[in-house]
Formats: sequence, structure tokens, C-alpha cells
Amino acid sequence: MKKRAKKALEQGDPLCCCEYVNRHGGRSHVAACCCDCEDLDEACDRWMKREPQNPDSLSRVVATVTDRLRVPWISGAKRVDLSLIPPLILLPVFLHIAALHYLLGIVVLIALPGMVLWYYYFTHRKKGRTLFFLSLALFSLFYMYYLFVSEVVPRGDVSNLQLGVVTIGVVLTLITLMYTKRGPGYVRPRPSETHSTVTYHSPPPDIDSTYHNGSRHQVVIANRVSSPEQSAESEADPGSALQKDGGRKNWCSFCRMVKPPRAGHCRICGACILRLDHHCVWINSCVGQANHRSFLLMLLLFLSTSLYGISLVLRSVCPTQSALTALFYCPDVYSQYSSALCFTCAWYSSIVTGGLLHLLVLQLINVSYNVTEREARIALRDKTGRSLFWGLVIETGVYSRGFCGNWTEFLTMGETLEPTALKPADLV
Repeated sequence: MKKRAKKALEQGDPLCCCEYVNRHGGRSHVAACCCDCEDLDEACDRWMKREPQNPDSLSRVVATVTDRLRVPWISGAKRVDLSLIPPLILLPVFLHIAALHYLLGIVVLIALPGMVLWYYYFTHRKKGRTLFFLSLALFSLFYMYYLFVSEVVPRGDVSNLQLGVVTIGVVLTLITLMYTKRGPGYVRPRPSETHSTVTYHSPPPDIDSTYHNGSRHQVVIANRVSSPEQSAESEADPGSALQKDGGRKNWCSFCRMVKPPRAGHCRICGACILRLDHHCVWINSCVGQANHRSFLLMLLLFLSTSLYGISLVLRSVCPTQSALTALFYCPDVYSQYSSALCFTCAWYSSIVTGGLLHLLVLQLINVSYNVTEREARIALRDKTGRSLFWGLVIETGVYSRGFCGNWTEFLTMGETLEPTALKPADLV
């Protein structure tokens, strides 16, 4: 019952298509996913003996089952993240149920955002990575476009030009999403700060794989005391007034290195990010110096495409009403199931668009005042900033150079701190 096969993985020994390295570092096969579960055996043994369960016994069983859900692949079986599956099933089911009756539509359109918000606060409190929100965002985009092509376009109220505009908007949104996912700009330690480097060939599951650029996980141990040149730079930096003890505040105890000004450590990604703004669950990545501009562009493209698509759907479903009026009053829309489904999807898209529009407005305000969301939270916590317009504007006055200067700095800032940024592998 307490047996666990731990076969050491040699460097030159490749994996077959059905073989993988489990969370304990041992080699296993997809065919063995239904047996040899030590965590489940231990929980059942405690239950049979009427002994109290360990607090993390259930989480360990779930982690074991999740670790063994693999799909055969050429270079080894790939793990299937369970958080990808619920949006693919729940979203179509809920939308089709909401299209049956307007009362069901009200219940579903209230319950669905509530469930998403509950799951967001649940995962965000535990600082865990999840693909649920990225899966929900992508599937919502594809599913709304599919219903637009299959339900609205055959009605004959949408021209080829309008269909082309919506298609181009969807494609450009996906392109900017891919560009944003390339990375937020990770802090790379300088050679003068590096003390030693430890390499692990099996990366931890809670660390962003993009940061480590492959399967190797490297921990760089830096010097806590910075060089005289770095001390002079920190003294000349305009944000030094915000940090009373700059030497201590710039030291990251997780990454074991010195952070540059305005950089922050993300506990969800497990890395320090240049000019960290926030961790966005909808792209499953941080928004930082390297992808902040593309993130705003993605929001603009999505919102433009969504608003245009919603207006086309409402004009087709309720031709006698204006788009804004039809969203709140569309008589006899539930008399036909196809029209009710389109109307429900228009309402769902409007809720998503409203939430992202609020995010975009906050981002534009922060850029105008040259403050990141992380700096705004710290300023409110430490009472070093002013809250204006019911909390929409947080003014710190540390990095602001005026409206034009702030936007010029934002649009021209580089993607990396230094022209020749070094990877951790170069510092061994």
C-alpha cells in the first residue's frame, strides 16, 4: 500500500509516447493511471481505521488524479489541465438553457458571472495558476463567432463586408493575444549580482514555464548587497522617495536577486516582472513592461469587435428597435428559439464587454498618471497616494511627468531593462 515506483530519469533516456514524468519525479505510463495511488490508499486506510484525515489528503488525491490525466504525445505524454474543460461544457449548456425562457435567461445571466467571480476569488486567494479563465475567454470568443456565422448571417441581414470586419477583428484579437502571451518582461539578474546558480531539470508545477524557457528550472542566488554603481542609480531614481529603505525593498526573497525600480514579484507566476502592473487571469500571465502595450491593444480590438458584433446581432433580431433599446426591450424574441439564443448571447457578450471596458478605462487612467495597478494598491495600503473620483484615479506623484510625458514614456519604453539581457543559463 505504501509502495511508490520512483525510477530515476536519466538525461539521455527519451520518453515514449505514453510515458511521462509524474509530480514525484518518477517515470510512469498512461496505462497505469488507474492504480498505485498511494494518497488514495492512505485516505481509505485512515477512513477504515476511523482515524482523522490529514488536512491536505483530499488535495493530494486530486493532485494525483490530475497528474495522471495524460494524452499520448511524440516526446512523452502531455498532461491535460482539468480547468480547461468546464468552460467548454458549461458555457453552451447555460446559454441554451437561458434561451428557453426569459426568466431562465435572467437566472443564468446572473448566476454565470457570480460563479466566475467566486472561482476568481477562490483561486486568487490561494495564489494558484489556472487555465479556466483563459479557456473561458477563448471559447467565448470562438463560440460567439460560431453562433454569429451559423445563426445571424443566414438571416440575410449581415453583408459580406460586415462579416469580414467581424472576422478581421477576431483574427487581430487572437494575434495580439499571442503577442501578449510571449512574456511580460522578466527580471534577469546581472552578473555582478550573481552568487551561484542551481539547476533543476524538472520544473515545479507552480512556476511559469515561459520564464524558464524550457524544462530546466534554474534558481539564481544573487548577492544581497548591491554594487556602488547600482546604489548611485537607486539614489538618482525619482521613485526613491516612495521607498524608505530601498536596499531592502528591492531585494526579492523568492527569486534571491535585486529588483530594478518599479519591478515586482508575482507569486502566481513565481517570477519578478519588470514594471509589474498586475496578473491578468484572462491571459494567464502578468502584464508588465514587455506586454503592457499589446495588452491594451488587445482590449481595444476585442471591445471594438464585440460592440460591433452585438449591434449587428441586435439589429438582426430586433430590426424595428435601435441597438441600445433592443438590448432591454425586444418583443417576441423568445417566440423563436434561434432568435432567443442570439439575444441571450448578445446579453452575455454585453456583460463581458462591460467588465473589460471597466478594465480598459482603469488602465488608460493609470497610464495617464504613470502609475501601475500594483503601485496604486501599495499607495493605498501605505497611505502615500491620493484617491480621486471615487477610487478610479490613484495619484502617487512619484513617476508622473504630465499627461503627454506619461504617454510618451509608456509608448516608447523598451521591452527589457537592458539591451543585452542575460538568461539565467548564461550566468552559471
